[in-house]
Amino acid sequence: MSGPGSKTNSMTRLLRILRALPLILAAPVLVLLAAISLAAADLWSLLRRRRPLPSDSRPDTRAASVVIPTWNGRHLLEQYLPSVVKALSNNPANEVIVVDNASTDGTVEFVRRNFPSVRVLELPVNRGFGGGSNAGFRQARNDIVVLLNNDMRVEPDFLAPLLEGFTDEKVFSVSCQIFFSDPSKRREETGLSQGWWENGGLRVGHRIDEEIRDLYPCFYGGGGSTAYDRRKFLELGGFDSLLAPFYLEDTDLGYLAWKRGWKVLYQPKSIVYHEHRGTIGRRFSEQQIRDVLAKNFLLWTWKNIHQWPRLIGHFFYTLTGGWLSEVLGEAPQRPTLRGLWRASLQLPGAMRSRIRARSLAVVDDTEAFRRPLGGYFRDRFMPAPADPKPLRVLFVSPYPILPPVHGGAVFMYQTLRELVRHCEVHLIALMHYPHERPPHEELRLLCASAELPLKVNPHHRAPASIVPHAVREFAHQDLEWLIHRQVYTRQIDLVQLEYTPLAHYACRFRQLACVLFEHDVYFQSVARGIPHLLGWTAKLQAAWEYLRALYYETRALGRFDQIQVCTEANREFLAAYVPWLAPKIQAGLRAGIDVASYPFQDGGREPLTMLFVGSFRHLPNQAALRWFTGEVLPAVRAAEPSARLIIAGSDPPPPHAFPSLEGIELLGAVEDIRSILGRYAVFVCPVLSGSGVRVKLLEAFASGIPAVSTPLGAEGLTCQDGEICALADTAEEFAARIIRLFQDPQLASQLARRARAHVEQHWDIAVLTRRLVDSYREVLRTKRSGATS
Repeated sequence: MSGPGSKTNSMTRLLRILRALPLILAAPVLVLLAAISLAAADLWSLLRRRRPLPSDSRPDTRAASVVIPTWNGRHLLEQYLPSVVKALSNNPANEVIVVDNASTDGTVEFVRRNFPSVRVLELPVNRGFGGGSNAGFRQARNDIVVLLNNDMRVEPDFLAPLLEGFTDEKVFSVSCQIFFSDPSKRREETGLSQGWWENGGLRVGHRIDEEIRDLYPCFYGGGGSTAYDRRKFLELGGFDSLLAPFYLEDTDLGYLAWKRGWKVLYQPKSIVYHEHRGTIGRRFSEQQIRDVLAKNFLLWTWKNIHQWPRLIGHFFYTLTGGWLSEVLGEAPQRPTLRGLWRASLQLPGAMRSRIRARSLAVVDDTEAFRRPLGGYFRDRFMPAPADPKPLRVLFVSPYPILPPVHGGAVFMYQTLRELVRHCEVHLIALMHYPHERPPHEELRLLCASAELPLKVNPHHRAPASIVPHAVREFAHQDLEWLIHRQVYTRQIDLVQLEYTPLAHYACRFRQLACVLFEHDVYFQSVARGIPHLLGWTAKLQAAWEYLRALYYETRALGRFDQIQVCTEANREFLAAYVPWLAPKIQAGLRAGIDVASYPFQDGGREPLTMLFVGSFRHLPNQAALRWFTGEVLPAVRAAEPSARLIIAGSDPPPPHAFPSLEGIELLGAVEDIRSILGRYAVFVCPVLSGSGVRVKLLEAFASGIPAVSTPLGAEGLTCQDGEICALADTAEEFAARIIRLFQDPQLASQLARRARAHVEQHWDIAVLTRRLVDSYREVLRTKRSGATS
């Protein structure tokens, strides 16, 4: 029963909708008008003759001009201007310019009386932050202009690192690292800015990353804490009055610089303190500030985004988001119809700014969003030798590696142990729980560096999304940031991503390489598992996941320079779906074990025992165990009543999951799998679904325990019954093969010896890893010779 509160809320919402009804009805017309106007601006840009852009030059960094715009900020200048004057006093060529925006609090007289070395530029009207800054830039005498807010306190040595950041003719700006004087305040701005395109609009933010200790690319330099190349600043037109009275002018300028082919950098060694006592909050209400932000995010897009697929998405989200804001109320990052209306009133100015922005651009929007990311910045701007020594590899795993409780962890661990002999390896491995970190200390010692962040779970499920659940589960901005940071700071040559879900992080590098190991072909694995799921709901969900995976995986693989698969069967299967990528798909590089580390135990095993090994988080292992205990084990025990099944592996099913525990022994996770591989009589691999190669079989073969498998379980290893293991399709055949090995020790021994010889010849990780490193170098040589030709 609804109460009076809910009725009041419903009435309030209805009144809000009625008040906004004219805007709701006009919104489609406004969006259409904006689209037509931007298309007209683009057509004009294409028809008019484009003027050649000036050549780039490196600025003189021997001195700097500091520009401080202010309006009625005498009390702030009294507190913070002394730190600026002192910091610049060691060089007479430095200068400080205070731009006064028609203050009425005596700012001009105060500065002239108390700071005679400071130049005062007195404006007749308040031109706002952007207009005042532009006036100061035009008056500055030096090539480098540092723009500061009037509530900014600087460290005495803040200037030198900024000047050192202008390393070449492509550097547009260098921003400071920003702190608050009050350390208890949350650092909402740090100087290390990010920008990305999401849901039809620009998103911006700041990062706190203490591992970044030197120059690093950023999306834009904060307007009140950044050094600029004056000539480049004026070439771009300075801060655009389109975005007056405040917000996004600096973001706009940074984006223009990236599209112009320049660099925007962050210098953590230059430290300033922002007191956040500025003038905006005193002049405007919170609602006015929100309205300006909503308007300016639209205007920023209309000026700067020139790729029409992005614009079409933008207009869709603007219309639907605006409607939602009127019905449900405003929300952060969601467009509003008031913002749309206000932006529409400035369409003529937006068209002029768009035409100018297009005339300055030398790269497209996709490239401009990529270049501020550390990995892309290294790839685009930093030289890379064709045959690097040492070869630096970033190895990224979505799962813990130690202890190696699942097959993928075995492959990764053993590859890493060999790879560090040939390359400088840097590791990122996601931890799902804090207690998983301590075992990885071994990898910290093994690798040149190791980052072990906690996995961030997705905020919500998205059943209607066309992106597979397995991919969304690992898609997070923090991991993307970490990958790019490591590529930049560690000077990585090649990124090795593990598992299909990490294909989300593939990069379109020109000099660096990005490769993927498909531990299994994900869409194949999902499809094979559908018949073994319980209930129609689970089957339908899996069928939808299969369709999403097929669509996603076949498209994502094209971003990679090399796609590694476990077996030749996997290679042929995948190549049938993406034949144009067949040359990039390679088997025989990753799926292997250190055969010599597995003692070969021929005989002396506990009679009438069967061993099943697997991680039971893995759905194919769950289905295999259900089938074996339900259909195979009863047939074995009918012939051999003393027969026992030993089940080992992490996350085992609870005892009540079995129809009967008679003849079943649950070991759980085992510290060293080799101890039980050398103890029991027959290894069983009743796998009915999945893809890739079964590590458990390779380990069994190396250890001398004769094995019985389904043909699918032994896929890629053998298709001939009795060659290196017994094969069986049905429960009756599977039981018969086990009983025969129980009863014929000589046959079991011969099978085990052939299996050991097979893994020594074809699956030894030392041999595979040498081949892997050779393939890395070949990929890099091919890319880098093409990049320089």
